[in-house]
Amino acid sequence: MMRPSRKLAAIYLCVAPVDFRQSINSLSMLVETGLGLDPFAATLYVFINKNRDKIKILYWEKNGFCLWYKRLEKQRFQWPKNTDSATVILNGEEINWLLYGFDLSTNKPHKTLHFSSV
Repeated sequence: MMRPSRKLAAIYLCVAPVDFRQSINSLSMLVETGLGLDPFAATLYVFINKNRDKIKILYWEKNGFCLWYKRLEKQRFQWPKNTDSATVILNGEEINWLLYGFDLSTNKPHKTLHFSSV
C-alpha cells in the first residue's frame, strides 16, 4: 500500500494515542476488544502516538494483517480532539489529506521539507 485508496468508504481513527511499541497482535486486539470493531473488515484502522508525529495503519489483506507506518521529521499530525467517541470515521480522500499534513479542521497543510541528507 503506497497510499490508501480514495475509494475506501470508512477509515477508523483511534482518537486516543497508543503506545507505539504495540504491533499487529496488540493493535488488532485493540480494534476488536477496545473499539468493538472487526479487525478483519475491509477497512483501515489508524493509530497515533502520544507526540502525534507517528501514524500506524492496520488492515487485513486476504490472508494476513499489514501494518503501515509513517514518521514525520518535523511538525505533528492534526488529530481529532474533544470527541465523545473512541473513533472518528474518515473516507479515503480525508485520510490522504491527513497523511499529506492537512489539518482537517482548518484545511491547512504542513510545510514541505527539503533535506540534503539523513
